[in-house]
Amino acid sequence: MLKTDPIGIFDSGVGGLTVVKSLVDKMPEENLVYFGDTAHIPYGEKTREQLLTYAEEIMEFMLARGCKAVVVACGTHSSVTLPAIINNYRLPLLGVVEVAARQAAAATRNGRIGVAATQATVNSQAFTRSINNLEEEIEVLEIACPRLVPLVEAGQLTGKELERAIKEYFDPLLAWQADTVILGCTHYPFAAPAIKRYTGDRMNLIDTADATINELKKILAGRDLVNDSGQTPRRRFYVSGEDTSFYKVGRILMGDIIDKVEKIDISKKMEQ
Repeated sequence: MLKTDPIGIFDSGVGGLTVVKSLVDKMPEENLVYFGDTAHIPYGEKTREQLLTYAEEIMEFMLARGCKAVVVACGTHSSVTLPAIINNYRLPLLGVVEVAARQAAAATRNGRIGVAATQATVNSQAFTRSINNLEEEIEVLEIACPRLVPLVEAGQLTGKELERAIKEYFDPLLAWQADTVILGCTHYPFAAPAIKRYTGDRMNLIDTADATINELKKILAGRDLVNDSGQTPRRRFYVSGEDTSFYKVGRILMGDIIDKVEKIDISKKMEQ
């Protein structure tokens, strides 16, 4: 394993680009491989068995690309499949649940933490378990937000439809008086400005991307794997399904960091 080997990041679509943005900001010399599993989006409606199949295929893809570490930049995979596969690989494999739990537990003042996530993540109760493992007296309310991912994937970060969805999902959290809310899907931080406009100062929103990259940096430094070559970084973006909309929305969200998106069937084209 070399310092110049890439870092792998994957999600169901554009949501994991929040983690890419943090990586580029905090570790700008790192090479990266991003995979958006757009053929199977949304993940929130998938079974555990389906998600495990996707995760294993994506990990094989990342290993074939020589990744030195992989960030599971997806709340659903982090909560449902990561616990089942994490011991199958020798390279560092990070999710977003534990990081978010630590941040939220430290941030709450009234002991009430909300979680906005996909249905599959809510069903797993992974955030609740992780938070209560840290502080068992903290109360947790998890809310499924199925309309937010399609809206972000479509680049609809403003407008009446997004506002209606935010009201539907965040009103119960406000009524319950959650003072801290984890954005438990990496798509949701792209809608954070609109969420914040609605909730105001009544709750603290936890975006896990920065904390995840901070943790990754510590792990790589401990293994002497931080890229300090001074070379221009190589950043490659792949999707399993629709690539045109990913490119358009990705450029809206990330600018010219994304210059090309490659569509690939990872279940059949591992050699490419």
